[in-house]
Amino acid sequence: MRHGIAHRKLNRTASHRKAMFANMAASLIEHEQIVTTLPKAKELKPIMDKLVTLAKKGDLHARRQAIAQVRNKDAVRKLFEIMGERYKDRNGGYTRVLKAGFRFGDNAPRAVIELVDRDEAAKGAGDRARLEAELEAVEE
Repeated sequence: MRHGIAHRKLNRTASHRKAMFANMAASLIEHEQIVTTLPKAKELKPIMDKLVTLAKKGDLHARRQAIAQVRNKDAVRKLFEIMGERYKDRNGGYTRVLKAGFRFGDNAPRAVIELVDRDEAAKGAGDRARLEAELEAVEE
């Protein structure tokens, strides 16, 4: 019987799972929408919802808890400064998981996980900024 077994292991060790979800949360905060497999998206949803709840609190202890979870200070800064204000009137349900067909290589079910009321311009904005900075450095 599987009493009290709450989450999926995803064929990874505990440390790998923790690092993977930290990276996925940072990416979701940066781009506000990512594509992944359906089981990973379903596991990331409660993690992200708890991070947004911490951002709504906004105090120092909540910020330190978020940094311990995400391990990316820039992502936590955006989470607390932008998303904490954006979702201050919403009582939960900050993320949405949409099914997106199947992956070609192994037919794994894919999903899009996105933030509700997301900023459309945030998708790929960090990548565009890095690319523009590299192009300016090459031109000089």
